[in-house]
Amino acid sequence: MNLPAASYLNDIYFDWGGVTQTASLLPRYGIQNPLVVTDRHLKALGIVDRTGLSDYAVFDDVETNPSESSAREALERYRTSGCDGLIAIGGGSPIDLAKIVGLMVEHTDLLASYAIVERGPAAITGDVPPLVAVPTTAGSGSEVGRAALITVRDGRKLGFLSPKLLPVAAVCDPELTVSCPDSLTAATGMDAISHCVEAILSPRANPVADVLARDGLTRGVRAIRQVRENPQSRRDREDMVWCSVLGGLAFQKGLGVVHALSHPLGRFEGLRLHHGTLNGLFLPEVLRFNANAKIEMKTVSNAVGGVDPASFFEDLLVALNLPSRLSDLGVTESHIQSSATLAATDHCVATNPRPFSEVDALNLYRRCL
Repeated sequence: MNLPAASYLNDIYFDWGGVTQTASLLPRYGIQNPLVVTDRHLKALGIVDRTGLSDYAVFDDVETNPSESSAREALERYRTSGCDGLIAIGGGSPIDLAKIVGLMVEHTDLLASYAIVERGPAAITGDVPPLVAVPTTAGSGSEVGRAALITVRDGRKLGFLSPKLLPVAAVCDPELTVSCPDSLTAATGMDAISHCVEAILSPRANPVADVLARDGLTRGVRAIRQVRENPQSRRDREDMVWCSVLGGLAFQKGLGVVHALSHPLGRFEGLRLHHGTLNGLFLPEVLRFNANAKIEMKTVSNAVGGVDPASFFEDLLVALNLPSRLSDLGVTESHIQSSATLAATDHCVATNPRPFSEVDALNLYRRCL
């Protein structure tokens, strides 16, 4: 594979058909014997074979909203296979799981103790094996991010953050997204768009992230409609992948209440709620909640055509045939009652543009129910 298309926080390879060159990257990053982390569906589709990595150890038991138990199973495979690096193939779930596996290789304390809301990044001091991420959806941005989310043994869905969790490289091949169902394209696209929006609204000063977020949002809100009408459109597929990448880079600035509300609902195994679907659902009401961020809201408005952002995203959910009510997803009053405290204490609250309490969380949940 040629030189990266961009080298910012990590190396980003961006090319149609580039997935077939993944194996050739291993020597560049000192990987001789990787563990390939993916899910059974992607393995069955032959994507592992296309990377040239099918002869290496594979862990394909990754579920939506990955759990600590799955991570420990993958870690055992990593150790018994004598691996020295990781390749994650898939959406945010396989990439995040691979990050947590890498963390646990040398960090052997209780996993939850390394979370942002516990001991935090300062506790992640040991070595972490190199990870190459191959995203198959345009959404999570985890391929260029320092964070990972996982449901730990006590049932909490926690965030982990460290530069050590950043993949050394991302292989972004828009061709991999063409076969995604319309519903998945829409849901993952709303995930990427929500990253851009919340990065813009974050009160932290980061002009570089602001530029990336504005560009990602402009690309995303244009392309997400177009790609639904013409799934084969190369330009629109490229723009959706760039929206994902740019959103992932931009949320180094922080996220907000959209993600704080989504994270706790992702822990319910019986619901198996898609993170991007939740982010899109919460976005209109959270924009209304954060209306005090007038300057930043104007930036969001400009990116979506100069209209009211909350109304724009309500209409977009309808156009994309995405749910706009939690009850449509099986969420009940009991789910939100048990999630409000977790939402109010989520790590993303710290960079929301206005204070956020448990009462606020419950009110927003009920407005979306």
